[in-house]
Amino acid sequence: MPGSLVFPAHMALHLLVVLLLPPLVPGLIAKVKARMAGRTGPPVLQLYYDLAKLARKEAVFSRTTTWVFLAGPVGAVAAGLVASLLVPFGHTPAPVAFEGDVILFAYLFGLARFLTILSALDTGSSFEGMGAAREAAFSALAEPALFLGFAALAKATASLSLTPMLLAQGAAGVRLTGPLILVLAGWAIVYLAENARIPVDDPNTHLELTMIHEVMVLDHSGRPFALVLYGASLKLVVLGALLIDLLLPATSRPWLDWLLFLGGLGLLAVAVGLVESATARFRMTKVPQFLVAGILASGFAFLLLLV
Repeated sequence: MPGSLVFPAHMALHLLVVLLLPPLVPGLIAKVKARMAGRTGPPVLQLYYDLAKLARKEAVFSRTTTWVFLAGPVGAVAAGLVASLLVPFGHTPAPVAFEGDVILFAYLFGLARFLTILSALDTGSSFEGMGAAREAAFSALAEPALFLGFAALAKATASLSLTPMLLAQGAAGVRLTGPLILVLAGWAIVYLAENARIPVDDPNTHLELTMIHEVMVLDHSGRPFALVLYGASLKLVVLGALLIDLLLPATSRPWLDWLLFLGGLGLLAVAVGLVESATARFRMTKVPQFLVAGILASGFAFLLLLV
């Protein structure tokens, strides 16, 4: 009987982490960046306060927008929540797992990006259209790096499901070897690009000519903007879980695995904050080269597993 309660307990914990934890990650990143700059910075829980404030505000809509304008914020959160159910947290099986779920996982975020681009174009703004074009161009380079990493893990584990790919003994067999290091390097680049972090994009910039993701959501306000912020933080957690599952070793104690996973999320946020503090944003012409490096890293990992 106790054993039959383990999976429901882990599923409940999985859902709690997905729903409640994401706003904490951007707060940790901002705090690390502030400390590195010698400032106090905003509270770690600042995004929770911002979401609560935005939830009480009504949205202002342009006369040129249609229902498509709201599809971006809603679609980003919905896609992120569904994708989170496909990823194992804390070395426990994902709540939803089936052969080929890796394809669904990748294209859920592709769908969210597509809806965000449509909502930006729906405003009729030239600035938001410019950001949408950049988002589409750069995501076309980030996607191959993600899929080549999946291909390498699929080759190592003989599975097309995320749970065995990330947690099976086959993946553990290549731990700390060349292919795994290359996959992690490629996915780290994808993580920064997909989450609009420095050196690809700056989430705190206010210059429309240099924005990518932020310029696409300039017209959102109130509750829709709260969804935009929550969806972005949710993406940080879900994509970060891919890196953490590969990096952290499994233990024989499930609750210890969960603690290590949560600690890994915190360390990942600290690492992002340190990277953003130590590097400058690339010029727009250098971003494709950075993303191609991710493609090459994941591609070489796959080739190493073929020989």
